[in-house]
Amino acid sequence: LGSRAAIVVLVVIPVVILVTVFATWVLGFTIDRVSLFALIFSIGILVDDAIVVVENMFRRWLQDGKVSIETGVDAVREVGNPTIIATLTVIAALLPMGFVGDLMGPYMKPIPVLGSVAMAFSLFAAFVFTPWLAYKLRPTMAVLEKMEKKEERTQQAIGKYYGPILRTLLENRLLGYLMLGSILIAWGLSCLMFYTTAVTVKMLPLDNKPEFNVVLNMPAGTAMPVTAGLAQQLASELLVNIPEIVDLQVYAGTASPYNFNGMVRHYYLRQEPWFADIQIKLLDKGDRDRSSHEIALVARELLTPIATEFGGLITVAEMPPGPPVLQTLVAEIYGPNDETRRQIASDMTEIFRQSENIVDVDNYMQAPHDIVRFEVDVNKAARHGISAEAINRNLAMAMGGYKLGDVKQGRALEPVHIVLQAPHSLRAIPGRLNNLPITSPEGKSIPLSELGRFYQMRDDPIIYHKDLKSVEYVVGDMTGRLGAPIYGMLTIEDLLQEYRTPAGNKLVSHWISAPEDTSRGSFKWDGEWRVTYITFRDMGIAFAAAMLLIYILVVWEFNSFKIPLIIISPIPLTLIGIIPGHWLMGAEFTATSMIGFIALAGIIVRNSILLIDFTQAEIRRGTDVHEAISLSAQIRMRPIMLTALALVAGSSVILFDPIFQGMAVSLLFGSLVATVLTLVVIPMGCDSWSDALCAGISDSPNDGGESSGDEEPEKSGFGIMSVVSIPYYMVRAFLLYLVWPFIERIGAFIGKILSVPYYLLRAFLVYMIWPAIKRPFSSEDNLSTVTDLATQTTANTVLREPAPEQAPETRESKTEADTSGTAVDDEVWKPLNGTSSAPPIPTKSRNRKTSKKKSVKKSVKKAVKKASKSTAKPKAKTSKKKASVAKSDTTRKKQSRTRSKSTTPKRDRKE
Repeated sequence: LGSRAAIVVLVVIPVVILVTVFATWVLGFTIDRVSLFALIFSIGILVDDAIVVVENMFRRWLQDGKVSIETGVDAVREVGNPTIIATLTVIAALLPMGFVGDLMGPYMKPIPVLGSVAMAFSLFAAFVFTPWLAYKLRPTMAVLEKMEKKEERTQQAIGKYYGPILRTLLENRLLGYLMLGSILIAWGLSCLMFYTTAVTVKMLPLDNKPEFNVVLNMPAGTAMPVTAGLAQQLASELLVNIPEIVDLQVYAGTASPYNFNGMVRHYYLRQEPWFADIQIKLLDKGDRDRSSHEIALVARELLTPIATEFGGLITVAEMPPGPPVLQTLVAEIYGPNDETRRQIASDMTEIFRQSENIVDVDNYMQAPHDIVRFEVDVNKAARHGISAEAINRNLAMAMGGYKLGDVKQGRALEPVHIVLQAPHSLRAIPGRLNNLPITSPEGKSIPLSELGRFYQMRDDPIIYHKDLKSVEYVVGDMTGRLGAPIYGMLTIEDLLQEYRTPAGNKLVSHWISAPEDTSRGSFKWDGEWRVTYITFRDMGIAFAAAMLLIYILVVWEFNSFKIPLIIISPIPLTLIGIIPGHWLMGAEFTATSMIGFIALAGIIVRNSILLIDFTQAEIRRGTDVHEAISLSAQIRMRPIMLTALALVAGSSVILFDPIFQGMAVSLLFGSLVATVLTLVVIPMGCDSWSDALCAGISDSPNDGGESSGDEEPEKSGFGIMSVVSIPYYMVRAFLLYLVWPFIERIGAFIGKILSVPYYLLRAFLVYMIWPAIKRPFSSEDNLSTVTDLATQTTANTVLREPAPEQAPETRESKTEADTSGTAVDDEVWKPLNGTSSAPPIPTKSRNRKTSKKKSVKKSVKKAVKKASKSTAKPKAKTSKKKASVAKSDTTRKKQSRTRSKSTTPKRDRKE
């Protein structure tokens, strides 16, 4: 790109780093080793945005033959959307790792958090600061012409070597399938390296620390002089044979100053006479050739024979690189009683010692030993007026010492304590304390032998509990190339195939959780395995979440469900470079290697998005699909290679760090292989699914290329809500097609069972209760009475219906009018008589003769005509019409009531 573009990219790096450091302070992180490595890790990926923007600006200036703001803005716009989506995919790959649980989560949290912050600020700098600086440092036309010639030579070289290979793979389907098969075979062989232990797996590699401890455990009941003497002998051997040791300290019968590792391993409880610790300090790692782990291995080989000769056990405790654990390999023994647990723990200890890779084998069972106890003669003590508390206080003063005060000498900072204690010669043999004077309340001195006696007894064994369950512990450390606990666990599982518990049962092993039932012998693996399992489990979930988020973002960008599959397809294939890279470097695949693998997923997707975006832009310009795929791959090859080289340069800084070497190897070798896969697999996938590639162009202008801008908003893509709803529909499909049929079957079965009492109750009500309720109303007299009452009520209602205004008429005409009025209420009678015929004519009107039917018909015609005229009026007079109709109805009702009173005989009115 030239020196000017390089200056732009180099200036962006410190700007983003400074802003990220400020964000570190805001988020509450400290500048420690992990956060610094997070910043170093971010350098390799934060320059991608600046490289993409600057490269595209220079390329467009070369194409146009002039340097202008308009062309620069259009160049930034051209890579705008894909760069945003590509950056978001990297953040989506990093952020889920911040939710890893257990102790490893907070330890590694600065890497995903600060990496995401750096990527966000790098995107802002790429769109705001980088274009401005690139324009300020814009090259002249002469420089552009030279760059154009260089660009042409570069493209010619790419087209000469890479172009024919790609076109051959695209045109020849057989070669394409052979290439795909070769890639899959290479992926399978790479994963097979885990099974063959060519590449070992470990939580974290051991670090090169300036110190380590040697822990000495003598048999319980060992006297202090014996323990201290053996500890001094071991310390002398270390000073003579290991020149890297600067100094050491020996602690016998008391706990040494402990750190985080000592707190987890309960070293602060080592207060017994048979415990001793040796703290060793080494030269600085820059002043010695061997690592602290290599020196620790030498110390173990040197001291183990000496300690074993005197009946002791040593443990070389190195400083852990990450969260400390009780021991590398821990077996928790459960059983129905104390005897069963102790027997299984003793047998497991011997089985541990049979493995070649397991060292420092020990258990937490206390060896049987006697203790000396003073029994107070209550009667004698009462006669002398001395309490048991006074006797215990004097014995504690003689055995353990009593602080009388302190003396400050000169300007010494620490005072010298004055301690009253019996000589060691008296304390070593309890019988010599029989003459210890005990002062009575009267001031007399009574010998201790007059108040009781010393006697020996067997000390009670210690019982450990975890989660309210009695447990015994068997521990060990791993050594050699297979230093991960999983390899030792598999070895022990093989050795336990023929083992039987004291009850004759097979010993059951639990890998994840403690057994619920402790009535039979069993054990659970713990220690470093538990941290490893939780960490890799959570990272696997984080990787799945990252893949889902990346898929959603790419679906949103390209408006297709197939194109994202093409884009994310190279992600698992990066193991082709990561696993063999660990084998070449002799490194273990650790948790930091997994972090590099997950972060690499976002970087691969970034390059794939830009490549497919340029392919769609070429197709939109009218280029043939095959030619567009080949041309876009050749154009994007240079920025993709620059991105990979920048990542390699950033990763090489941490390549030789013991802890973060795995992450560096994953990023370095994975990025190189990912570059090749992106330039081969992505074009082949685009060619195979060219219909989806072209469909995305016709349906959506949501890319960074040219667009007409005439598309309707609803055709511009799925939209963020539609894309976010993808997990909902996936869960919905799972529930609808898998869970719901199962629930339906269970519901149908339960419904059949519950329907039995329902049908029994229904039969009881229908065939027994209901006939008894229906019987009183089933006689014909009651039914006729009810019918007559209903008929009479309806007749009275009909007589009150309004009729057209007319002169008094005869009895026959009135009867006809009443009959016609009654027929209007046909629907009212249907529920009562059960037929569709007109209701019966009231009895009082049946014998009347109709004499003036014509006058009634005439009045009805007038009323209908008047109603039709009123409905034909314009809408503006609707309210007036309603008022007049209501008034005429009221008048007709009054006239009808008056007429009925005048024409109806008195006998009828009384009825």
